[in-house]
Amino acid sequence: MADEFKHLVLVKFKENVVVEDILKGLEKLVTELDIVKSFVWGKDAESHEMLTQGFTHAIIMTFNSKEDYNTFASHPNHVEFSATFATVIDKAVLLDFPAISVKVPAK
Repeated sequence: MADEFKHLVLVKFKENVVVEDILKGLEKLVTELDIVKSFVWGKDAESHEMLTQGFTHAIIMTFNSKEDYNTFASHPNHVEFSATFATVIDKAVLLDFPAISVKVPAK
């Protein structure tokens, strides 16, 4: 059984985009909406170009359930941010999935 629901986005931003500004906007969005259980992002630092296929950033959001994700996805603040986000990306891959925990981090 799934423990959580994940929203994974792999992104290649357009040239001349101030990526930090976009990510700060995303950070602001998720801190305003309590329905997001956790949010992490990072920039690739190790992989070879042929393996990344041009994608440079990963964004992962965790929700308690698919229903919580659906609520987030349809929230007006998310819809507005997504419209802006779409204008600054060259390409993206999105995966939304129930997460199966095999090894849970120690608390």
